[in-house]
Amino acid sequence: MAEAKTKLTEKSVDSFIGTVEDDKVREDCYNIINLMEKATAEKPKMWGPAIVGFGKYTYKYESGRSGEICMVGFSPRKANITLYILAGFSQQAELLQQLGKHKSGKGCLYIKKLADVNINVLESLIKESIRFLKEKYPNQA
Repeated sequence: MAEAKTKLTEKSVDSFIGTVEDDKVREDCYNIINLMEKATAEKPKMWGPAIVGFGKYTYKYESGRSGEICMVGFSPRKANITLYILAGFSQQAELLQQLGKHKSGKGCLYIKKLADVNINVLESLIKESIRFLKEKYPNQA
């Protein structure tokens, strides 16, 4: 079985965010860090080369495959900021309708900038995702 590429590293979050060329995106990254740090009571850590993550949990699929990943996280990508906060909780679709300008995938939320979304709704999405994951994967570190 292949080893997971997205794992906890000792890389510096500040150094990584410092590589973001666009000043506004960099500012948005620090604001997202503040939101996620407040919601998780965890310090940001690098997961793999490009994901800033908070907390962690161990998942296990029906296939038996398991791994460890951050509870919530984000990555500033070229086209958008990707937030890893869509865990599939019951209120997710309703909150996404209230969020503002975004795109979403299976577990990812894509935004161009924080100004495009309702920060209170984003904060609710983060908190609900954490609550859901803690319920689904109890006894986590």
